[in-house]
Amino acid sequence: MADTVREIERKYEAGDDTGAARFPDLSGAAPVAAVTDRGTQELDAVYYDTADRRLLAAGITLRRRTGGTDAGWHLKLPVAEGVRDEIRAPLSARVPRTLSALVRSRTRDSALTPLVRITSRRRVLHLLDEHGTLLAEASEDRVRAVRLRDGESSTQWTEYEVELAEGTGPGLFDALEPRLRKAGLRRSKAPSKLSRALGTEAAAEERRPRKDKGSASAGDHVLDYLRQQVEAVVALDPGARRGTEDAVHQMRVATRRLRGAFRSYRKVLDRRATDPLGEELKWLAAELGVDRDREVLADRLRQRLDEVPRALVRGPARARLRAWSGGRRTGSRRRLADVLDSKRYLALLDALDALLADPPLRPAAARPPRPVLAKAVLGDYGRLATRIDAALAAGPGPGRDTALHDARKAAKRARYAAEAATPALGGAARRFARQMKSVQTLLGDHQDSVMARGALREIADQAHGAGEPTFTFGLLYGREEQQAAQDERELPGLWAEASDKRWRAGLV
Repeated sequence: MADTVREIERKYEAGDDTGAARFPDLSGAAPVAAVTDRGTQELDAVYYDTADRRLLAAGITLRRRTGGTDAGWHLKLPVAEGVRDEIRAPLSARVPRTLSALVRSRTRDSALTPLVRITSRRRVLHLLDEHGTLLAEASEDRVRAVRLRDGESSTQWTEYEVELAEGTGPGLFDALEPRLRKAGLRRSKAPSKLSRALGTEAAAEERRPRKDKGSASAGDHVLDYLRQQVEAVVALDPGARRGTEDAVHQMRVATRRLRGAFRSYRKVLDRRATDPLGEELKWLAAELGVDRDREVLADRLRQRLDEVPRALVRGPARARLRAWSGGRRTGSRRRLADVLDSKRYLALLDALDALLADPPLRPAAARPPRPVLAKAVLGDYGRLATRIDAALAAGPGPGRDTALHDARKAAKRARYAAEAATPALGGAARRFARQMKSVQTLLGDHQDSVMARGALREIADQAHGAGEPTFTFGLLYGREEQQAAQDERELPGLWAEASDKRWRAGLV
């Protein structure tokens, strides 16, 4: 079983790297009132990675450590600069499956093997406030690293670290830094012991050289956008598995942006190569949406129920809603894990990497970006306009609901196309994307109302079968009908604003 600790720290090294420097007295550096020496620890860690160091390239470290107060397996995932989530698992002979699964989007079929052994003699200091509450832990590590794959070559250094305690704000770093600088300590260039042991000053993935904006082609811009979305899918995978807030949703958005770019920029990328990938991305987005769609719908129904006066809530309406929501959730987390462990998903990631490594470019890819990208964005706008006109012309009922849903998908595609083109087209594309998002949002609310009415019919049937009153669910159904009608009344005015020629003129 694994648990997670949020780690917020800054690393330092001596300016002359002689190893003679020590932490200065930090007491009195507000809000530090006292410093206690917690003694010395002997730590021994073996770091694991693939042979081509895929985890290191992504700023991830995986180690098996003994000694200290937290012996075990530690997987560190980057969150932001100086912030990592450390997922811990008990000591075992092999990499725990709970941790190997969290890096599978990086490792794929490659084995995790020992890369470096790092031993440290750590002196630990606790920084306390005036009430004796722990603010941070400062440590001084005398480090020896042995590369296990390079003839067991070794290196040594001294490293200094300040890690915030839970509840301490990052302002403490700034309060301590003047004293640390005066003592000859500077911020370390290496983000981890492993990167320093391997002689890399940064653990970021090697980026292929990119052209400057002035010489970048249409293909350069589209491929750069695709790389960002592929990296988002891979980076969000661990959070999706762990149930991190919004990770599944953002991962789904990245898959949709990829699929949208394949369809919008068919003059840049050969659709014979991208269409099969688009179908696989559609499958993945549907799988990722099982939980997300349920959560959004359940939240909407709970909110609507909270708006009903207490006197009009008949029977165990809230309990019935909870039962419906809980029943739909059963097994969904396991299903998601199965999807992310499946050969089909890993093959999709490999195929996306292969496409970026050897992109199927068409002649338009070599042209200047502005005319090519603007034409694609305006093409998506024209497609949206056709669907909006069809929806507005349709009579009330299921046919109009379907037409409005189709228009929503077209608005999303136009928005994503404009976002992809923004680095080349600038503010005009950014404003156009905002307009498309406003249309998408309104149409999304309408579709949510359609789905909510279907759910309310289902819940009412369940309540009726159990002999419970269904009045409240009928009331909610009527309110959802009113909301959908309101969205339909607002659409013509919103669309008139979004389709103003001035928005489009700036794109060309």
